[in-house]
Amino acid sequence: MAFTITTAEREELQGASEDVVRLHYAAQVSDNPNLATPSVPPVVRQIHKDTVAQFGEEKAYMVVSHYQGILHGFLVGLTGARRVLEIGTFTGSSAIFFANALKRNGVPGGGADGGSGSSGHKPVVSLEISERHAASARKQVAAAGLDDYIEVVVGDARQSLAGLAGQVFDVAFLDADKTSYRHYYDTIIEAGLVPSGGLIIADNTAFNCTTPFIGLPAPVPGDARPLDVPFPLGPLSEDAGRRIHEFNEHVRHDPRTEVVMLPLFTGISLIRIL
Repeated sequence: MAFTITTAEREELQGASEDVVRLHYAAQVSDNPNLATPSVPPVVRQIHKDTVAQFGEEKAYMVVSHYQGILHGFLVGLTGARRVLEIGTFTGSSAIFFANALKRNGVPGGGADGGSGSSGHKPVVSLEISERHAASARKQVAAAGLDDYIEVVVGDARQSLAGLAGQVFDVAFLDADKTSYRHYYDTIIEAGLVPSGGLIIADNTAFNCTTPFIGLPAPVPGDARPLDVPFPLGPLSEDAGRRIHEFNEHVRHDPRTEVVMLPLFTGISLIRIL
């Protein structure tokens, strides 16, 4: 039985590379219709359209894809997670995928009297620097019926992380300022926000702007330059690429963790805290 696809999807796949077609197929076969709580929450199918309408097509790429959201949900189920920390909410799609997966894990919603014990925080705590993005996300969270599961905290994530001292999460997702990834990562581990056995997922760790630095040692020399090959830098700067590469090398050499990078989209690093 063939999958049903929209006319727009069919046009997009016409002439696409094998990798793009394979990824589309993978997303289709990863959407499990047998689950009581669906792999793809119905509301997220509308989020991309709403994001384009509100913020423009040029920012809509920041919305987590259905396939990546399904992957995140699978990892939450695999780890038996009860709480998720997200850094970078944007318009709420990834937080909704996480909350959806926590529901499948049997985690109740709510604060002090719900799924978070005495912490007063909800099962998913999502940090966002933009009030405008946060307002859009809260609207989508309400539409998904997940107000009891997702708490959006507005402010600089560096300060917001400090305010979470004493909290414990099973999974953390980094998808905010790429130049601050190392700070987020070190703070999460040093503050015990995600303990031993926990998982950190870092998004965009192989952005096009990082590929010119293939083969450079760690730490990246101050006078390093991209290789003399036509790599496109993508939406981020050369400096951002250098900082992401430095983060990747920091994690790779860190005795506190084990990492594997998935070459999906713009790179997804799965980091297990030892």
